[in-house]
Amino acid sequence: MKAAGELLEGMLYEMHMHTPLCNHAHGEPEAYAAVAEARHLGGIVVTCHNPTNDGWSPTVRMAVDEFDDYVALVATARQTWAGRVDVRLGIESDYVPGQEAWLEQLHGMADLHHVLGSIHPQLPQYQERFLNGDPVAFQRLYFEHLALAAETGLFDTLSHPDLVKNAFPAEWDVMRIFDSICSSLDRIAAAGTAMELNTSGLNKAIAEMNPGPQILQAMCQREIPVVIGSDAHDPRRVGADFETALKALTEAGYTHVSNFLDRQRRDIPIDLARALLHAPNNGE
Repeated sequence: MKAAGELLEGMLYEMHMHTPLCNHAHGEPEAYAAVAEARHLGGIVVTCHNPTNDGWSPTVRMAVDEFDDYVALVATARQTWAGRVDVRLGIESDYVPGQEAWLEQLHGMADLHHVLGSIHPQLPQYQERFLNGDPVAFQRLYFEHLALAAETGLFDTLSHPDLVKNAFPAEWDVMRIFDSICSSLDRIAAAGTAMELNTSGLNKAIAEMNPGPQILQAMCQREIPVVIGSDAHDPRRVGADFETALKALTEAGYTHVSNFLDRQRRDIPIDLARALLHAPNNGE
């Protein structure tokens, strides 16, 4: 059994996963940790959907008065799995212009290790506010919001950064709005915010990771760091398709993948991460 500090060096983490408190995920953090151990991951960062104080999409997230329960849930799992899987507390926070003050307050309410910034264009409230009947304009606005999210400085990583392609898949043509995408990526790079390669996209209407290869390559050209997450809402999804993700990163030109712990980025050579995924019992 390894000490907690030893688990950090060179290990790949699951950086995006949920709990039942969001009302659409299954399994306690201990179950997610068990799968992480079986799949030779060093740790998990639990990133359940943030509570909001203004009634934003309340059915798919914890309530404000459940936040302490969330912190305690992750702390229990961390204690249970100490020395085997490094369990850390994070959060996935929805970004919409105007929510900055609340998110700053929320992120100061606990010692978070990874803060994902997310825009969920499929939410009815998001579409009611920002969809004017033109799906292409909606896609361009989504990428404007991604850049604004990075520029707030509130987030370590932007999650599933082309999720909008699944809102109106028949209207998606990445090259049609590539100018807007590249402008957004320029601003994200200038802000120093990382981005996520989310493997759950393989199971969506457009069956490719979020982001797809063209955007991933453009991110690499701008030296934007990348974390990998499965967006697990069920323990069986922990670490899903991580080897495919590492291959996609290599093909895009990346040599390193990142974790966030203590809100500090830690870079791992992709070759090492790949080797550790194949090492029995994490190399013990």
